[in-house]
Amino acid sequence: MSERLVFGYGTSGHAGHAPARRSDRPERVTIAAAPAAPERAALAVRERRDWAFLGLLAFTAVLFFRPQDQIPALNVLHLAEVAALGALAAMVMGRIGRGLNVSRFTPELGGVVALGGIILCTAPFSIWMGGSIGTFTDVYVKVILIFLLMLNTLTSPKRVDQFLWLIVLATGYIAFRAVFDYARGLNLVENGRVQGAIGGMFKNPNDLALNMVAVLPLAGSLALRATTLSRKLAASGCAVLMIGAVIASQSRSGSVGLAIMTLFMGVYLLRRRPGVALAAVLALVLALPFMPASYWHRISSITDQSLDETGSREARRILLRESYAAFLQHPVTGVGAGQFKNYDPEGRQQAWRESHNVILQVAAELGIFGLATFLFLIVRAALAGSQVQRLLRRAGYGLSRSRRRAAPPAHATLTPGDVDWLRAHTAAMGAALAGWFVCALFASVAYNWTFYYLLALAIAPREILIDRLAGTRKLKRAAAALRVQEVRA
Repeated sequence: MSERLVFGYGTSGHAGHAPARRSDRPERVTIAAAPAAPERAALAVRERRDWAFLGLLAFTAVLFFRPQDQIPALNVLHLAEVAALGALAAMVMGRIGRGLNVSRFTPELGGVVALGGIILCTAPFSIWMGGSIGTFTDVYVKVILIFLLMLNTLTSPKRVDQFLWLIVLATGYIAFRAVFDYARGLNLVENGRVQGAIGGMFKNPNDLALNMVAVLPLAGSLALRATTLSRKLAASGCAVLMIGAVIASQSRSGSVGLAIMTLFMGVYLLRRRPGVALAAVLALVLALPFMPASYWHRISSITDQSLDETGSREARRILLRESYAAFLQHPVTGVGAGQFKNYDPEGRQQAWRESHNVILQVAAELGIFGLATFLFLIVRAALAGSQVQRLLRRAGYGLSRSRRRAAPPAHATLTPGDVDWLRAHTAAMGAALAGWFVCALFASVAYNWTFYYLLALAIAPREILIDRLAGTRKLKRAAAALRVQEVRA
């Protein structure tokens, strides 16, 4: 059975039928293989009642909001595990019931699974086998399962946007807590830096800033594409709070990542929405005088070591050297997943500390094969947007927005709103990945959730587009050609 996905999703944010023919609006062309009315109704019902997708939303809500931190009694319920397992069971049964394979397969899924296999294979050679296996069972196996779930449930623009709204609102709430704590002088560390009000991947100030930078472009994209004032204000408010959280964290890596991410988004906006880009620059200039002096003092230590009162800059340099030395000592197997902090050879100066560089973290802990696999995943995430653009050009959608509206391809299966969504989402993901990568060069986050969420969101439009364009013979060949290139890569 064909793994057909729902598209038909324009700028209004809702799935719908093609507009009626009017002299000032092109008719939406429907391919012959379009589903009949009963099938469309069944697809719509499945979209609404897909327990796998609802389970993914529940798991993500627990992961971000961490209600068990506020109500310890919830720990015994294992809410995240229950939501994940229930969603996976629903996904498998649903796909088998529709005559599909248990799961879709992409090169990215292969890379994620392969990295898990490397963690297990190198565990017997690590400095602490139990600790390495614990990293897999406690953290990474969950990453594999949730990535598998995202790959198989983010099957339409509507679902992707619903997922984005959950992530943006949750991150906005965490940002609000951070800004509020900073304003009250609570939950501060290291001479006034705010840390996350909840645990997990938001606790450390640098990790807090990294997540804010990674999600900020998604909030900006939702704000630009929102069709109601309330949604625009909600997404924009979350974006402002995320910037405030980065400033309150006083993270140097977060600030550099924020600058790079802003540059990526700025290039896109200048090409598509120059008025918005100029307004953003003006708002930034007006906001600069209101930033706290302590923030500028810490940021200045990037170029002036004498201003680094905590000595963290020099400590990072030492950790980079020690991480590289660990890789040279154990180039094939590494010291074990999550074990660099426990690696204590003679002469180590910064014992019991992380690598603080995601590339060297993987190299030191998993060796050359783990490093190659992780770099493969980063490259695949970065290429996902260009693959979408290539497919659109091959399908005849490589025109300007005005020309697409005036003369859609004769075999058109996408509305102008569909194409605009694809372009806007891939641009936002490119900025998010660029910001994450810069911040990750100063953090040990190889097994954290953020990258794998971004990876799934980056490839989701490509998979949706491949399935949608496979409806005509010409476009099926284009999709097959892309698959062949993926295999060769």
